[in-house]
Amino acid sequence: MNTLVSLDWYYPLYLNGCFFLVFLTLFHSSILKLNNSKNLLYINGVGYILLILLILHMGLRPISGKFGDTINYNTGYQNYILGAEIADVNDYGWHVFMQASAQVMSIHAFFTICAFIYIYPMYRISREFFKEYWFYAFFMFVVSFSFWTYGVNGVRNGAACSLFLWGVSHHRNKVVMAILFALATMFHKTLFLPIAAFLVTYFYNKPKTYFFGWLACIPLSLIMGGVWITLFTSLGFGDDRLSGYLTSQAEEGVFKSTGFRWDFLFHSAFAVFAGWYFVFKRKFKDEMYFKLLNTYLLCNGFWILIIRANYSNRFAYLSWFMMAIIIIYPFLKQRFFKNQNLMIGKVMFVYFAFTYFMYYFYGA
Repeated sequence: MNTLVSLDWYYPLYLNGCFFLVFLTLFHSSILKLNNSKNLLYINGVGYILLILLILHMGLRPISGKFGDTINYNTGYQNYILGAEIADVNDYGWHVFMQASAQVMSIHAFFTICAFIYIYPMYRISREFFKEYWFYAFFMFVVSFSFWTYGVNGVRNGAACSLFLWGVSHHRNKVVMAILFALATMFHKTLFLPIAAFLVTYFYNKPKTYFFGWLACIPLSLIMGGVWITLFTSLGFGDDRLSGYLTSQAEEGVFKSTGFRWDFLFHSAFAVFAGWYFVFKRKFKDEMYFKLLNTYLLCNGFWILIIRANYSNRFAYLSWFMMAIIIIYPFLKQRFFKNQNLMIGKVMFVYFAFTYFMYYFYGA
């Protein structure tokens, strides 16, 4: 357990550490070209240090209610240490993982393994798609608005979404991809949504249709929001627990601002605008990018339809976890600007600014 950092500074240390790295990266990007050997040395050196420190910082956190459901995961883990059997639960694979881990390691070792499962796939997919420039995509994942929350609070959901990313990184090996997708659904059944959306893109992968569909979801939600919540609940989307997220009363202090979340729709639109700009304005053509973008549009469109529901943030994350790669992908695949490295630094700054603002000024 990390006892060097006080509870009150645990998240601010991560956030302000990222703040420092954002400005350091912006500085490098203003004086060095993207393929400069000094720049490559910097991004790879800093990248690996960040990868290791984040896993340890997040994994060795104290057991405290300041980290949301961390304390509840600990309670369940201690029960498994004492010999409890797996009850009739959903997401059976997660509980098998917990029970097996409880026989051989401490809770802090378990959380460190969870942090590895959560963070390593972000590195893996970044390395797979962008080679020596992987740091930029990985860092975009790390400074995302929802990154910290789903590493220490929604641990199971965060791990499941990262297993999906890990699966996509093996898109050339369909067997490995299928295994990782299956593990993702065993950790959290909501992953059926992004997996199904990703598979749909193998049959139809034209972004224009998906963009129109996403836009249509906004007036449909404004006019018929309650209808969609009732519909998806009656269809038994996911399971009883997930239906409960749609209909239950939100707990005090947990995503307490409900209604139509224009602020979070604005946040979601970052990736939508990036996709529109590169695909239609700059004529960027890349089949894998289309797949990722269209998957995001499908999942985010679903969330918009049920945006008024309590706990809709749990469904928002089913698209938000992909935002970083949607935004940065074209920058690392094709040259669009005279000083592309500086533009990447500026995009990182703006993207991180939302995360920083939401914590220090909005209190989300």
